[in-house]
Amino acid sequence: MLGSLALAWAVLQLGRFLLSPLLPAIIDDLGITTVTAGIVLGGFQAVYAVVQYPSGRLSDRFSRAALIVPGLAALTAAFLLFAGAVSPLLFVGGALLLGIGKGLYAVPSRALLSDLFVERRGQALGLYAAGTDAGGVLASVAALIVTGSAAADLGPVGGYVPTVPGLSWRAPFLPVAVALFVLGVIYVRWNRDPYDLGRMDLGLRETVRRLSTTTAQREALIAFALFFFVVGAWVNFLPTYLAQGKGMSESLAAALFAVVFLVGVWAKPLAGLVSDRVPRRAVGVAGLALAVAALAGVVVASRLWVVIGAIALFALGYKALFPVADAVLLDAAPDDNTGGDLGAARALFLGVGALGPVYVGSVAAAADYTVAFAGLAACLLVSAGLLARGLLRTPASAG
Repeated sequence: MLGSLALAWAVLQLGRFLLSPLLPAIIDDLGITTVTAGIVLGGFQAVYAVVQYPSGRLSDRFSRAALIVPGLAALTAAFLLFAGAVSPLLFVGGALLLGIGKGLYAVPSRALLSDLFVERRGQALGLYAAGTDAGGVLASVAALIVTGSAAADLGPVGGYVPTVPGLSWRAPFLPVAVALFVLGVIYVRWNRDPYDLGRMDLGLRETVRRLSTTTAQREALIAFALFFFVVGAWVNFLPTYLAQGKGMSESLAAALFAVVFLVGVWAKPLAGLVSDRVPRRAVGVAGLALAVAALAGVVVASRLWVVIGAIALFALGYKALFPVADAVLLDAAPDDNTGGDLGAARALFLGVGALGPVYVGSVAAAADYTVAFAGLAACLLVSAGLLARGLLRTPASAG
């Protein structure tokens, strides 16, 4: 079950992360501005955030499968829209449907893993989350193929990337849609859980009250929300920043984007494993501290090898937070509302994260990327400080 859920997550993330390295081509082809692109991506994040709580809560009340299958169907439709997006309106429609489908799938699948792997929760969530990075690596390779200039820009490495002349940025989205459709059919055939439906009772007030009971819990929510704000900005605009702010080609920017995911493939499972053995907040503080230093390195570095090293270190630091955040929330959730608690918290995180690309797009247009990234570093510092305070308050806790 872990493998099948992680594979579907990897495929949908492949499609989602195609948007980042292909964003310059999308902007040029559809005739939209950087600010508009940031708003569209922020809209996707906002929809994704809003769907988190009801999908998690209803998967507790009905069944996990009753939410996972519609999520895969919506994702398939979203990538079909991207594959045929000849106008900004179709692109916007694909982005919003992507948010709905991803939101329906993300929390119930995580909650199912939490049900199955209680003692090794951090490790299981880390392996699942590594699907994000596997998909990101494949998205970067696909973007290199689409941009078609890898051989010229990447030296000897570019020779290993096939070239397909005249390939549109839309082309990679159709195989993603087909793969998700096939995985959805396989899941339906293999699933043994009932597709239970019933009365919808969201119980949002009780869930929010429970999540914010103690000061440490409230500070953890703020810390993770700030972290997701940075992630939303970084993931959506790193390739564009490297191309526009560092003067790199689109192919080279896409290749460096892959570094983030190559690190994450092993960093997330390792962080999850470690967080099962030491306080989870300690892992989070260490990761955030490393990310702050590395982000400064990305901005000030001028030599290519230094930029690559700084991106790798930033990825090592921030990727560690994903299994930590999920595990901290699930550790504290009651057995009958694991999906609801996780969904409500992730709705907050991703809602704040939706502002990240809007922030970077707007500040970069008004000032420059250096100013925008300085604000992101400040958010990471505040996040690390809040997690450290919670760790000092509960030194014997695992969270």
